[in-house]
Amino acid sequence: MIEVKIFLFNPFSENSYVVWEKESREAAIIDPGCSTFGEEHALKNFILENQLSVKYLFNTHCHLDHIFGNNFVLKEFNPRYFIPELDKPLLENAPAQARLFGMEMPIVQSTENYFSEATSLWIGNAEINFLFTPGHSPGEFSIYFPQSKKCFTGDALFENSIGRTDLLGGNYQILINSIRDKLFTLPEQTEIFPGHGYSSTIGREKHSNPFFNS
Repeated sequence: MIEVKIFLFNPFSENSYVVWEKESREAAIIDPGCSTFGEEHALKNFILENQLSVKYLFNTHCHLDHIFGNNFVLKEFNPRYFIPELDKPLLENAPAQARLFGMEMPIVQSTENYFSEATSLWIGNAEINFLFTPGHSPGEFSIYFPQSKKCFTGDALFENSIGRTDLLGGNYQILINSIRDKLFTLPEQTEIFPGHGYSSTIGREKHSNPFFNS
């Protein structure tokens, strides 16, 4: 079974996740948004205090609020590092993304490790699957732990909402199709952990999300 720790980081109130398997203490960090020394300190202290071994760094997508902490995590823990290939231009243009919001941001380290739906990774005895859910960004993936029925949906699916599609590379109909075809086919009891806001379940969103039940 896996455990989840949620951190609320950066001016965009982004959910950053530490996910670990209880027996092995192996962990993955998903979308580290830590953008200040205090936020970095909080993330590092939690990992050290809980004696976690960070095996992976995952970005569901590469908008700046989800990648602020990439360089820090890579320097501190040296995990294997995966991104969506179609979002690599966003990663490589992170400083330009930041300037659009009146912010400064250094170049973010890149990687040649990319998700596909054939990718299957593990932390301890917990399998990790990857679901291609574009629409909010061109390459976004959701990260699914089938044994624990937990899914990290990035900015695709939120509690009672969906990701915005007015940013570069966004597409409303593609996002709707991604949610219907990939996320809503998961078991209804699956917990979802989005990039912003509160957790929910697939069943709750299928039956009450206004974008699908208007």
